[in-house]
Amino acid sequence: MAQRGSHSEVDWPARPDTSLALNRMGTFDWDLDSGRMHLDPTALEVIDLRPDEFDGTPAGLRARIVPEDEARLDARVAQALRNGHSHYGAYTRVRGRDGGTAWLHVQGHILRDPHGHAYRVIGILRDAAHDPADPGAGGNQEDDRRRMTGVVERTTAILAHARTVNDVTDILKDPEALGHLGAVSVMLGIVDGVRIHLVAEGQLGSYVPEIEYTRIDARFPMSEAVRSMQPVFLSSREEFENGYPQLWPYIEPLAVRSGVYLPLIAQGRPIGALGLLYRRNGDFTAEERNVLMALGSGIAQSLQRAILFEQEHDLAEGLQRAMLPRRIPEVPGARIAVRYRAARMGRDIGGDWYDVIPLGEGRVGVMIGDVEGHDTDAAAVMGQLRIVLRAYIVEGHTPGTAMERASAFLRDLDTERFATCTYAEVDLTTGMLRMVRAGHLDPVVRRGDGSCHRIQVAGGLPLGLPAREQPGTGTGYPVTSLELHPGDTLLLCTDGLIERPGDDADTGMREFLEAARNGPADVEELADVLCDLLGDAGGGDDMALLLLRRRGTATARGGGPLRHRLDAGDQEAPALARHLIRAAVAAWGAEDRADAIVLAADELMTNALVHTEGGGEVSMRLTAEGRIRIEVEDHSSALPQRREADDWAVSGRGLMLVEQLADAWGVEPRGGGKGVWCEFAVPTPGKPAAERPA
Repeated sequence: MAQRGSHSEVDWPARPDTSLALNRMGTFDWDLDSGRMHLDPTALEVIDLRPDEFDGTPAGLRARIVPEDEARLDARVAQALRNGHSHYGAYTRVRGRDGGTAWLHVQGHILRDPHGHAYRVIGILRDAAHDPADPGAGGNQEDDRRRMTGVVERTTAILAHARTVNDVTDILKDPEALGHLGAVSVMLGIVDGVRIHLVAEGQLGSYVPEIEYTRIDARFPMSEAVRSMQPVFLSSREEFENGYPQLWPYIEPLAVRSGVYLPLIAQGRPIGALGLLYRRNGDFTAEERNVLMALGSGIAQSLQRAILFEQEHDLAEGLQRAMLPRRIPEVPGARIAVRYRAARMGRDIGGDWYDVIPLGEGRVGVMIGDVEGHDTDAAAVMGQLRIVLRAYIVEGHTPGTAMERASAFLRDLDTERFATCTYAEVDLTTGMLRMVRAGHLDPVVRRGDGSCHRIQVAGGLPLGLPAREQPGTGTGYPVTSLELHPGDTLLLCTDGLIERPGDDADTGMREFLEAARNGPADVEELADVLCDLLGDAGGGDDMALLLLRRRGTATARGGGPLRHRLDAGDQEAPALARHLIRAAVAAWGAEDRADAIVLAADELMTNALVHTEGGGEVSMRLTAEGRIRIEVEDHSSALPQRREADDWAVSGRGLMLVEQLADAWGVEPRGGGKGVWCEFAVPTPGKPAAERPA
């Protein structure tokens, strides 16, 4: 241990904890995930707590804070955590065990993980009554020089962690940062074209709208510093009054006797200026000027990094938004709300997307997905994948086939990316909802009574990975069907909304279900609530949210939609389908046409089972025009041909029979297969069947 003279009570050089303790500055360490808080002995002394009185939590610290200051301090900390700031500072009053109050200054440095999640705060608790002597009152010159140099070094070190312009301004406005330089007011201006924008003004005075924007060629000391790229030192009030008459009316009421305006220069060009105002009289020494110019250089580098960071983020976010739909179409029979939030980490943008696809005849498709990665390449892949999946769906491919083809497309892009996706196709007339999932989150349905359910959708592998064909589907992506009743809401989201750093995967989903269950009825308001409540709890990842609510009331005819699988070799499937079709026809008020409808459906089912491989699926629904539509889908792309059969032929009359029985029929290509359909007009109550529309 080195000693000076006979004074050996303090180690030389002094340890950091000793330096802080002698200046009545204690430290704290707060683990945000666990809620634990550590206070060193000096911190306990500053807030007048014995070690056995402190329970190791923030609540134990608040026991000494004056109640009316507690909410203000909590709000300041919450704002810093929510807005992504790296620091915060606040003054608060504490009550001692003798009943008296004292001022305490709290300053915290926030640690965040690579995803932006705040997990720890390390800071200082300072007895505000133990401030250093007023620099304007004289004092030892060597001590002042050391103090100024130390403040510059600490401020530069803190600024190295600043990511945004707001981070820089928060640090400069904090009294603990530049206040110990003796400045009573700190101003930061940023060059904006031919103007200077005053973005921060701290401590002394108030906001002055008239000088928020000033021209670079104006007669202001900050403008002169930017023009000349040289510091402007003002050592008296007379220099303010005579040199800058436009500024003098704002300086005259203040206790300011000197000031300095430092140009902030990066890569040889001015990007802003820093102004410091003092109560002291007299000129600045050469050493003070050197220290201040070093400060300006450090601030300039931090400010340039922050400006570039925000510019890159804006560029990346703009690219990602350009890949998303420009507008959401109005869909009769549904209310749709979407929300999207970009990642909050510079150029780190993701591949989240959503889309709404009107399909006609009362049908609509909605999708949501997420490309792996957080960069511009992920956004570019997302844009291509969204467009190609939309194209396959519009072409008429079934949901499973469209998903399979999109996966093959992604593999052919020769990228190592994969993507998750959920696609849902809704018939808003019947309420039939068909969903297919590729490694994505399960959707949620909120029923009209407010209850919420997580829907277990049979899923395939993420897009871009080789998918195995699922039995009976013809694709690697099986379709799950259910009915969406009037007033029900389908909720789709990406993992950025429900991921909780440090928690298991189900925690965010439970919060999502609870928020949806208790949220407002209006879909736009519900979308806002879900984003506000859940989005800020995430780790800064991008997120997308899509809500679809079915309008209207249940049809008075009842019966609901019908879908039935037809497997090759299953002799009972057609018989069961005929029974279900007849029951539905009766429920829909077309019992007088039941025989014709069942016979036509039987012919279509037989064609699919006899002339194709892999079976098919029969569906029945009411169209928007009030017709009963029978449709049989199979996996053969060969189109059926209507042909004339002679008197002795045992087959070949199926389509002729369908044409005679139905009011309309047709064939639609469906990707790797086709759909053969026929329609029957339903008699209007009170109108004879003979008068039905053709």
